[in-house]
Amino acid sequence: MKATHPMCKLQRASARRGAAHGFTLIELLLVMVILAILASVVAMKVVGKTQEARITAARTDISTLKTALGQFEIDNGRFPTTDEGLQALLTNPGLDNWKHAYIDKMPVDPWGTNYVYQCPGTNGQDFDLFSDGPDKQPGTADDVN
Repeated sequence: MKATHPMCKLQRASARRGAAHGFTLIELLLVMVILAILASVVAMKVVGKTQEARITAARTDISTLKTALGQFEIDNGRFPTTDEGLQALLTNPGLDNWKHAYIDKMPVDPWGTNYVYQCPGTNGQDFDLFSDGPDKQPGTADDVN
């Protein structure tokens, strides 16, 4: 019978265990690629929701401003002119029946620009009130009103 050194047996067992429990470079790269794909899918969904949230915030601001304009009209018998603008909701433009500020502060849209107000409005409306939207250009498809 051939005698084997006890250290040789240990080294062979250790080598077998290491191969069975380790990962190859290909396996690690594959996992990294899968994680990158998942991260990009999640990021795309989050970016879309951010834009939706900004549009919703703009619509909420516009609704609040419309309510304030309605109260202004009840108190003063008219809407602010285009020249007076939305600032007439904060400071008296020189009207006798102006009672108080109708809003706490002048909002800006979620893209950092002022809301557009025109009185009289187009198409028979009392006034137009909208945001130029993400592209900050008036009259484009992404305007929020």
